[in-house]
Amino acid sequence: MSLNRSEKAAVVADVAAQVARSQTLALAEYRGLTVANLDGLRRQARDKGVYLHVLKNTLARRAVSGTPFEAASAAMVGPLIYGFSEDAVSAAKVVADFAKGNDKLVIKGGAYAGKALDAEGIKALAAIPSKEVLLSQLLGLMQSPVARLARVLAAVAEQRAEPAAA
Repeated sequence: MSLNRSEKAAVVADVAAQVARSQTLALAEYRGLTVANLDGLRRQARDKGVYLHVLKNTLARRAVSGTPFEAASAAMVGPLIYGFSEDAVSAAKVVADFAKGNDKLVIKGGAYAGKALDAEGIKALAAIPSKEVLLSQLLGLMQSPVARLARVLAAVAEQRAEPAAA
């Protein structure tokens, strides 16, 4: 089904709006995937807040033109599914996790922080813990010294209380 000029402009505007809110772009070739597999991938993406869409490469290039994602334009060849995420790692995680379980999805590349990433770069980005996990780890590190100090003070208070009780 071919799109007319106004429909193409609407698609480019929609994708450009998503690009403006995103930090990461992940590209994957979906050749050979069944409709059920693609639906599963889209469901995972929706759950993680990732904008996942099959686009014509020319429309995608127009949408990312003049943005930090323009660096990935060279990788926009063939039948690709585009994943954009506001979180730095969500798009890469969704694509990489799905590719582990399904060899038909081939990671082609992407972009992060104005730099083009190859397939290994996307996999490395996917290996980074999510923002929530990093924040909880940071909070744990910040609480650790306070908890240790409280235990030491409690032990000192207990030692002082023992001679008075005897």
